[in-house]
Amino acid sequence: MLKQNSELRAEARNALDGQWLMAAAATLIYFIIAGAVSQTFVGIILVVFHLDYGLTVMLWNRLKEGKPVSIDALFDGFREYGRLLGTFALMFVYILLWTLLLVIPGIIKSYSYSMTYFILKDNPGLEGDAAIEKSMAMMHGHKTKLFLLDLSFIGWAILCLFTCGIGFLFLTPYMYTAHAAFYEDLKAQANEQR
Repeated sequence: MLKQNSELRAEARNALDGQWLMAAAATLIYFIIAGAVSQTFVGIILVVFHLDYGLTVMLWNRLKEGKPVSIDALFDGFREYGRLLGTFALMFVYILLWTLLLVIPGIIKSYSYSMTYFILKDNPGLEGDAAIEKSMAMMHGHKTKLFLLDLSFIGWAILCLFTCGIGFLFLTPYMYTAHAAFYEDLKAQANEQR
């Protein structure tokens, strides 16, 4: 049985203990670079996805292995540029096509693909459609659970608006780390069912 969302959030907070400022600094750098290049489709595919991957994996490594948060780790997505680029482009196109049907199918599909970054890191030989399909299989029946986890941060997001957005520097790593805890929980459950 999957953990409660409150347990996942507690794991995220524990993982970030003593690392909040570094995580916020990494998030600030991510926001600055992503904001500067995300004006075009090309910028999103060539830069933003790789930074997002780096932030995700950096916080996952903090949760999983207790590694200290490092600004350098934010750029890890650029170390496997070609392998990741194809997967990111496919994800972008798939989500875009589903969104063209209606917004809701696009959101649902984005949740289906949400474990792709973790799967890419966990399986160095996997790429493209294989990683996306594995994410879809892993998320089958669990999209609502992840959506509710995201929804549980809504109060914090509203409070962040009252800090002129500064609070998002702390909320973003908190959410990413909670997603990492969710992935680890899903993976543990899959291993138990084998």
